[in-house]
Amino acid sequence: MKIYTKGGDKGQTSLLGGTRVAKYDLRIEAYGTVDELNSQTGLLKDNISISEVIEQLNKIQNNLFTIGSNLALEKEPKGFTIPKINEEMIAQLETWMDKMDEQLPDLKNFVLPGGAIPVSHAHLCRVVCRRAERRCVELADQAKIDEILIKYLNRLSDYFFVLSRFLTQHLNAQEVAWKPNP
Repeated sequence: MKIYTKGGDKGQTSLLGGTRVAKYDLRIEAYGTVDELNSQTGLLKDNISISEVIEQLNKIQNNLFTIGSNLALEKEPKGFTIPKINEEMIAQLETWMDKMDEQLPDLKNFVLPGGAIPVSHAHLCRVVCRRAERRCVELADQAKIDEILIKYLNRLSDYFFVLSRFLTQHLNAQEVAWKPNP
């Protein structure tokens, strides 16, 4: 199978279902940002060595692919079913966060991103996730999308924040508090 189709050479692409839309269409922007988040998550995963977190990130990447597929879907295709995000996946994120959070000191200030490469990558995932969430919220104002996708992305950005703190501690890096007008 050839990867290139030449179908997008004039600035259009196809949604799952066949409708052609401009490459700047909000639906394309939404699932493109989720795809970017998936790539950032892969980069984060490649820079850590905690097997339990790597397993979590693998599951998250699969869920992000599911979200992207759902966002690319204009109508249910005949002949195959697109997997769905469900409440159990959101509960899983919460369980992982709670387990990491039990090992962390109380958060008393905003923290600056950084301290170690994996920590910075986790923060990049967090901010790209927030952007993906904003794109999905905007899309939901114009088209029908499953609200659980937004809920998952909202919780996932929280997960990446908690993970950044967890990695800071695991790597013995310094968590730097934000000091306004130092």
